Amino acid sequence: MNTMRTVLLMTLLTLVLVGAGGALGGQGGALFALIMAGVMNLGSYWFSDKIVIKMYRGQEVQSGQLYEVVSELCQHNNLTMPKVYVLPQSTPNAFATGRNPQHAVVAATQGIMQILSREELKGVMGHELAHVQNRDILIGSIAATFAGAISYLAHMAQWAMIFGGRDNEDRNPLAMIGMMILAPIAAMLVQMAISRSREYGADEKGARFAGNPHYLASALRKLELANKRAPMTQVNEATAHMFIVSPLSGKNMANLFSTHPAVEERIRRLESMQL
Repeated sequence: MNTMRTVLLMTLLTLVLVGAGGALGGQGGALFALIMAGVMNLGSYWFSDKIVIKMYRGQEVQSGQLYEVVSELCQHNNLTMPKVYVLPQSTPNAFATGRNPQHAVVAATQGIMQILSREELKGVMGHELAHVQNRDILIGSIAATFAGAISYLAHMAQWAMIFGGRDNEDRNPLAMIGMMILAPIAAMLVQMAISRSREYGADEKGARFAGNPHYLASALRKLELANKRAPMTQVNEATAHMFIVSPLSGKNMANLFSTHPAVEERIRRLESMQL
């Protein structure tokens, strides 16, 4: 179900790009914008493990409870062992990154190990390993490329309207302005919907990896409460979607504009699972 939803959302994002390309920049403009966005996001995708870990000052560990839990999950589910990092932040949270299972990283903050039991930590790490196995970093990078291309098109159209040109003479200025405003918003909403869909998929597969969906459900309750009480400071908003619960959850964001599904719904789905 989540896979089909992602395919439909990616198709919708493609249609938005094609429509915006035709209205704002033509085929040539759309292709140029797509290439530019692709170059930027390819670099981010390829080096995501190094970039994000350095951003949050992660330290690799090869022993301790976090490493042992990840190793146990990988052995039990026949998964490739990723690198394991601990982040110095006190707010409990975790994420996974890396371009494929052979270059994957799972990371958790110091705070997460202070409030979760071993079983709950197992549920969280199962979720992160599911992101790796589902290639969610790749899917997110493709969605970001399409959304970025649409934003480029809107900027190109803005400059074209300012400086004029033959291509603008036959176009309705109000329609152009409307497209410049609406197309990036539509792309952003679809991109966020894709991110939410992938979270549901990681919850389901992660629960199976851990062997009990209640482990993750219990962990999500604690993580949501802790992040509302004391959200993570100095968070790069471009990486917020990677965490298991939004590190920005202290800010009241409408579900439509959130990269994460409502925790209550995630818990409801997990508790209704039967393995």
